[in-house]
Amino acid sequence: MLVNTHLLKLKLLMVLTILIFTTNSEAQNWSLKQCIDTALVHNKTLKIAQGDIDIANKRNKEAKGGLVPKLYGNVDYRYYTDLPYQLLPASVFGGPAGVYKEAQFGVPHNLNANLTLDVPLYNPQAIGAITVSKRAKELNQIQFQQTEEQVVFDVSNLYYNAQLVSNQIVFIKNGLSNSEKLLSNIQLLYSQQMAKGTDVDKIKLQQSQLNTQLSKANAQYQQILNLLKLQLGITPSRLLTIEETFSTSSEVVKYTSKPTSDILLFNTKEQLLKSELKTLKLSHLPSFSLYGTYGTNGFGNYSGTNDFFKTYPIGFAGVKMSWLIFSGTTLEYKVFQKREEIKQNTTRLELLNDKQNVQIENAQMQYEVANSNLLNAKSQLTLAETIYSKTLIQQKEGVASLTDVLLSDNTQKEAQQNYLSALVDVMKADLELKKVSGNILKTK
Repeated sequence: MLVNTHLLKLKLLMVLTILIFTTNSEAQNWSLKQCIDTALVHNKTLKIAQGDIDIANKRNKEAKGGLVPKLYGNVDYRYYTDLPYQLLPASVFGGPAGVYKEAQFGVPHNLNANLTLDVPLYNPQAIGAITVSKRAKELNQIQFQQTEEQVVFDVSNLYYNAQLVSNQIVFIKNGLSNSEKLLSNIQLLYSQQMAKGTDVDKIKLQQSQLNTQLSKANAQYQQILNLLKLQLGITPSRLLTIEETFSTSSEVVKYTSKPTSDILLFNTKEQLLKSELKTLKLSHLPSFSLYGTYGTNGFGNYSGTNDFFKTYPIGFAGVKMSWLIFSGTTLEYKVFQKREEIKQNTTRLELLNDKQNVQIENAQMQYEVANSNLLNAKSQLTLAETIYSKTLIQQKEGVASLTDVLLSDNTQKEAQQNYLSALVDVMKADLELKKVSGNILKTK
């Protein structure tokens, strides 16, 4: 009984330890990197794309199976209610030429059982199918990369939006705190008949407006988190908190331009189309295979007299050639269509390259403008906070009116909002620059 008590205590301690660890891990803020890493593992869209790669791998193996020797087993039993007729020339038996006599050969029971081995020696269509399936597999891998990039882009965007709204909530709460202090001062002045009743009402109106903004911001923040959870592939009920502090650099960044996944996709698609065209052309060539058969033929008769059933071995080997000599105009039109598809793909590829150059230039310019706006917004926020603090002091000294305080408070709120928007604009411009320059996965 003593041992059982110790075991029970040990189990309870382990459970408490797990609960504490789980609570701490859930309460820990998720960084952007943690969110991206989680999404790349659990995002359901990525899992579907991974499934497409697995299917493509199996199709490639299926195509390779076209060159693997094949073994067939055949069993054929026939019972003839009427034996087949053959016409024999009467001249064989000394009769007149041109005259034939019908005759029945064989027995009612016939059995054929054998094994046939077919070994492909040269099959141009099977070889072409292997190359096509290989290109298709590469295409699926690039499509998976595209999905990865989109997931990283969406998660980053949602994370930045969540940070923006989270900081807005902090500013609104600070505004409510300041408003409470201001209301307390105005009510004190009102009780001393040094302020008007409308001044008190103005502060209360401001508080009501701030509470409405706070309610909207909280709802918006939760909606963004729900969308972020969907991208991460975690349950909506799971606790998720993000880092409120923005991680930005004042230095203007530049990325080495690389082909985007769209360009890689069309490059691979061109190789796929060329492989399909080559396969179509190879269909004109003959295919060769080695085959052999070994088995037995059985013949029997059960007519009531002289019943028997006998089997005789049979075996042979040979080489078979299959050659499509004429297929109408179908093949020629297929070749023409495939050539046109290659031309269109080449044009699209050139367009994508030109488009990437323009997008990189515009994105770099947008990032530099956003970075400059951030510096201006930061200095404006510092100035607005200074003006608000001084106006509060002047209001207490009776130099500034309540209207001046409210005006400077609104200016400060606007400066705060502009600063937050400028911060997010810098991060989103950086994200867009990574995307168009082919460096989006560096965010991982």
